[in-house]
Amino acid sequence: MGKFKAIVAEKMDDAGIELLKQELDVDVRIGISRGELLEIIDQYDALLVRSATMVDGELLDKGKNLKIVGRAGNGTDNIDIHEATKRGVIAANTPHSNTISACELGIALMLACARDVSYADKDMKAGNWSRNSLEGVELYNKTLGIIGLGRIGSLMATRMKAFGMNVIAYDPYISDERFKRFGVEKIEELEELVKRSDIITVHTPRTEETIGMISYKEIELMKDNVIIVNVARGKIVDEEALYHGLKSGKVRAAGIDVHAVEPRFESPLYEFDNFIATPHIGANTADAQKNVGIAIAQQVINALKGEIVPNAVNLPAMEREELKEMKPYIELMENLGKVYYQLHKEPVKFVEISYWGDVSSNDTNMVNIAFTKGLLEPVLKEGINYVNAMVMADQAGISVQEKKFAENYNNYSNYVGVKVTNNKNEVFTIAGTIASNGQGKLIELEGFEIDVTPSEYMLFIKNKDVPGVIGQVGTLVGEEAINVATMHVGRKIKGENAIMILTIDSEVTKETLAKFKEKDSIISAKSVVL
Repeated sequence: MGKFKAIVAEKMDDAGIELLKQELDVDVRIGISRGELLEIIDQYDALLVRSATMVDGELLDKGKNLKIVGRAGNGTDNIDIHEATKRGVIAANTPHSNTISACELGIALMLACARDVSYADKDMKAGNWSRNSLEGVELYNKTLGIIGLGRIGSLMATRMKAFGMNVIAYDPYISDERFKRFGVEKIEELEELVKRSDIITVHTPRTEETIGMISYKEIELMKDNVIIVNVARGKIVDEEALYHGLKSGKVRAAGIDVHAVEPRFESPLYEFDNFIATPHIGANTADAQKNVGIAIAQQVINALKGEIVPNAVNLPAMEREELKEMKPYIELMENLGKVYYQLHKEPVKFVEISYWGDVSSNDTNMVNIAFTKGLLEPVLKEGINYVNAMVMADQAGISVQEKKFAENYNNYSNYVGVKVTNNKNEVFTIAGTIASNGQGKLIELEGFEIDVTPSEYMLFIKNKDVPGVIGQVGTLVGEEAINVATMHVGRKIKGENAIMILTIDSEVTKETLAKFKEKDSIISAKSVVL
């Protein structure tokens, strides 16, 4: 099979293009017209864009081989996510790549506001030495109120705690676990946050709900001499209300990188020396642009290799450290999902995934998707992927739910158990854990306790718990030239049924399976390919 093909339709950093070329056939067609792109897009597996190329239903229909659309930047306004998801096309962007740059600018504005840096610079350059009149405030022991504890907000929290600040945050869409992870006090109401904060920093997307969320009412509730910083999006902080806050002295200073109108050349706010304005430069560092190019290239490569794409916008987003922690579970659960339809044929109607112990405190959406993808893969083959797994499950009438339990399960500090209920209301169970060495383990199957490291090829045998069965199996695998890596056995009650799982080097043929089933002591023999 030849290399996958990618087309780069808009400008991106050279480092990203070079990374793509190491793995893929790459056509760099910066500025290509829409008409020409529509004519040739069916030749490509990946499309890389920025903000100008409209990736809509028409283009996605033409791009019948597309597997991923990569946006070299943060937004995805030009990509129809719904249409991409319906077609199983991953849409990915690079939200992490410029977050540090944006966070650091927010900190710079915060410090400048606290220490009158902008005014001091301007005053000195005017020939003055106003040392005695420039009395700033420390950040130490002040309360920082963060609006939006997403990627940039959490970076801000981590860094400002190192300044000795008391950090509180308001974000109704973020789980309690995330607040605990970053050691931030969760505030339930915006009004409480603005009342308690000495400094307020905004890190939330601009939506109908967030436009004007900091306005006259909120500023009136704030402490006197509050500092306001916004490096998120324009219009979240009402500029007229901010003007009156600065004019009245209620607001000590404001640092604003994003504006209601961009580009902006004039504003009433410019009359204030304690208003610090920057022209939406949060992501404008050489490091960020290089990171964006490399990040989107790597995401495209991951997608085409069938690996996890952590920043796919039509998949749950995962922070880099979170992905590192959860990746073993994602890989294990996808493999466990593949087992059911290779052992049973009855259609599934309900899946319940239970997380026990430390793993329960993490965002497990991606793990649920991985299990669902694995479950449907033996049936749908190439038609299923991480993007459309939940859509396909819903269309098949399969409900997927999760439960979480903070306590350990028996002796396991991390345990994931799955109950699959089929159309006959029969329940199939399977469970796994991650060992201390990071390896995924299959530890329970249909009530049998086992300890198996999943491999590509496996042989599942259900047998009567009688003497001589292991010898019979050993003889058969020898006669059939099956090379066995490991063998694991388990039983519930002595003298009843037992299970035997062999990890092997190649798939077992139907003819060989039939020979196993001829043995009176063997109830069933199934080949499983992961």
